[in-house]
Amino acid sequence: MSTGNIFRLLLLAAIWGSAFLCLRIAVPAIGALQVTELRILIAGLGMLAYAKFTGIACEWRRLWPHYLLIGAINSALPFSLFAYGAKHLPSSYEVILNSSSPLFAAAFSAMWLSERLTAPKVAGLIVGAIGVAFVAGISPPGTDLEFGMSVIACLTGAACYGLAGVYIRKFTPDIKPAAMAGCSQIMAAVLMAPALAGLPAAEAFTPAVIAALFTLSLLCSGVAYLLYLRLLADAGPSQALSVTFLMPVFGMIWGALLLQETITPGMIGGCALIVAGTASVLGFVGKKDACAAQA
Repeated sequence: MSTGNIFRLLLLAAIWGSAFLCLRIAVPAIGALQVTELRILIAGLGMLAYAKFTGIACEWRRLWPHYLLIGAINSALPFSLFAYGAKHLPSSYEVILNSSSPLFAAAFSAMWLSERLTAPKVAGLIVGAIGVAFVAGISPPGTDLEFGMSVIACLTGAACYGLAGVYIRKFTPDIKPAAMAGCSQIMAAVLMAPALAGLPAAEAFTPAVIAALFTLSLLCSGVAYLLYLRLLADAGPSQALSVTFLMPVFGMIWGALLLQETITPGMIGGCALIVAGTASVLGFVGKKDACAAQA
């Protein structure tokens, strides 16, 4: 991998790792659903503006059913679940649980894309599941039922990401990514709008909350998406997916530095198991020519 792509990989992991920090700042102030709606609306408008500027056609009339479904399972539902989890979980917990999404994708791919579950993939799924169970079983002092419900919510959100990836690969491989990102998030915002009708108006729009919202929307869902597309084009999907290994590291660092969250040995151990399992599922374990091909 070139020096430029290594920099992009680290920057992407740092940006996506910060998303959970932003949730911890914004959600307690204005609510989980409100944060999700604003996040996807701002991100969707930003990505549509990018698509318009670059001449990418959205083809709404033909593709709106795909945009609607992907908006639901890749944005509205998982974003809401992780936002709910942010009320009760440290950001470092959330980013570790989020890193299990490739494990769900591998399982769904075996079911619906007829991808063979090789021995390394099966081993990776088992090791990753042990890591998830390990992290889920580590609760900070004073936690209650909400902690367990938040863990389940985050794992369900990770499963949604895995399912969305399989759906996109099977049914919409020819849709331009920028059009998919913008249109699906606009549809997600439309889907979520009725759920906001009975909620009180948010009042705590402090500078920190506003900064967190725009970081979530334009940086984590906009700039990061373009960085990921560049990595896919330059380095290939396998090396681009290695961002999954780095996100928990940055997530824990941001949480410790900016929110004074504690990083425990148990968290590090569970994270290591999830990363090891994901590496095996993605084919990094025992693969000696991946980096050499880029040299």
